[in-house]
Amino acid sequence: MKKQDYIKRLVDSLLEEYIEGLPAIAIEGPKAVGKTETASRYANTIFSLDNERVRESLAADPELVNISEPPVLIDEWQYYPDIWNHIRRSVDAGASPGSFLLTGSSYPAGAKIHSGAGRIINVRMRPLSLQERGLAPPLISIKQCLSGTLPKHPVSTLEATEVDYIKEIMSSGFPGIRASSDSVRAQVIKSYLNNIAAVDFPDAGYNLRRPDSLYRWMTAYAAATGTTASYSKILDAATAGESKKPSKATSIAYRDMLRNLWILDDVEPWIPLGGEFKRLKQKPKHFLADPALAATLLGYDADSLRFGTDESSYDRKYGNVLGRLFESLVALSLKTYAQLNGARLGHFRTQNGDREVDFIIEKGRGIVAIEVKYSPSIGKNDIKHLAWLREKYGPRCKELIVVTAGPYAYRRKEDGILVVPAAMLGA
Repeated sequence: MKKQDYIKRLVDSLLEEYIEGLPAIAIEGPKAVGKTETASRYANTIFSLDNERVRESLAADPELVNISEPPVLIDEWQYYPDIWNHIRRSVDAGASPGSFLLTGSSYPAGAKIHSGAGRIINVRMRPLSLQERGLAPPLISIKQCLSGTLPKHPVSTLEATEVDYIKEIMSSGFPGIRASSDSVRAQVIKSYLNNIAAVDFPDAGYNLRRPDSLYRWMTAYAAATGTTASYSKILDAATAGESKKPSKATSIAYRDMLRNLWILDDVEPWIPLGGEFKRLKQKPKHFLADPALAATLLGYDADSLRFGTDESSYDRKYGNVLGRLFESLVALSLKTYAQLNGARLGHFRTQNGDREVDFIIEKGRGIVAIEVKYSPSIGKNDIKHLAWLREKYGPRCKELIVVTAGPYAYRRKEDGILVVPAAMLGA
């Protein structure tokens, strides 16, 4: 893979702020997302714990991290979990702001570590958002939308096309994978997925007796992208035709292990204030960490996505695969934008399913409601749930947005709803 110049990450602004005021920060996310590259830019001392000699040195004398020049980066801390507790104790003893950075790609199974609550602040790092990929200037920001300061009549165009979004889906938001050529990239993603079972699970201390069943489970999960399908349905899809199916407990174990590896990145349901207990009856919306992983698991490339070759019954039931992968690309970006604004991202669906909105970003009492549609043409059916939400929640709705793969950003005259190309939306 080609060595690329560093792509400044949106999460950098959070890290810069936290390093000034907090003693210990843990950067979390899947492998190859860029945690080490980003964290090393702030560190004066680095302990790489995937190196056995370094690991042995710290095990012999954990105080090395306290006498080294800060910020001290503990990279891949999960290879020596006891160091987490040592850092926590150092914080309790009065470590200065900017003392420690930790990066990790999993939570080790069975490790006896303190949660770190109140001592070690967690920062989630995801694959590159569309803003970070630089397809277009982020002229319409979530920050402005949440504050109600967005211009009333934004009209802009951009050169990104539907083909560009397909390319972005397949190129992945993992910086190192993006650096590969098109022909190599597909193989790198397949290797990444295979290594989850062959390397990542064992490294994290998980015993996986049937790696092939995990791969099928991930494929079924990828097929559920953008839906709220139950885990039992996902398991049924993963084991179709098998007389002896894994138990529900096995399915839940796969889910929990993949979450610990940051491979699953669901969007939780949004429930209006005062309805917290109702949240327990709602289902999350399923997304993998990167849409390229889902597309590869499902056997797609750019050409098959573009021309829509899939005719499976699942696709007919849950909608066009390209549309759902595009929604996954938008979801990935919205998660980062919400994080930077100290906001929460959710999806909305009434219990009887008659009303639903793809995404809602909430901060304080204000909400931004977002529908995602791959097609650039917008009709009444595309905005009816947004209009209903505004009628129900009134001034709490700071903006109503339809995100598309089209070339134009504009506000609809008839209802004031904002239509935005995905590449033009930013933090």
